[in-house]
Amino acid sequence: MELSNKTEYAVLSLIALAACYSSGESLQIREIAARQNIPNRYLEELLATLRRGGLIKSIRGVKGGYVLAREPRKITLLDAFRCMEQGDADVPKKNSTPSSVETEVIQEVWQEGCDAAYSVLQKYTIHDICEQRAKQRQMESMYYI
Repeated sequence: MELSNKTEYAVLSLIALAACYSSGESLQIREIAARQNIPNRYLEELLATLRRGGLIKSIRGVKGGYVLAREPRKITLLDAFRCMEQGDADVPKKNSTPSSVETEVIQEVWQEGCDAAYSVLQKYTIHDICEQRAKQRQMESMYYI
């Protein structure tokens, strides 16, 4: 399993939206792009995918933009991964008729690895990532004499 640019940018976008969640403020594409250093055109496609996946909502009008569809504590990294990677995000199914014992063993180990990876992604929410970011920023700003 590899973290693709589109999934990374999608999570960065969700983090930007999470920062505004409690105030109810929406963010426009250019604001998200500037905050997270994501190309505007690419971001448009990502946000459309996140919207179709039910993770964000779009708000029309002059003050419109994007907001999270549910609270950051209820959006897991696995939700974002599945939304962006679609078919690639499902846990691989075990081949019913392996061609050899070796193939069967490889499939079992691969399945265990995928299960572990998905378990970790399910464990962390956008809220958790925001908290970890805040802790790291705090550590970076400490002065040592």
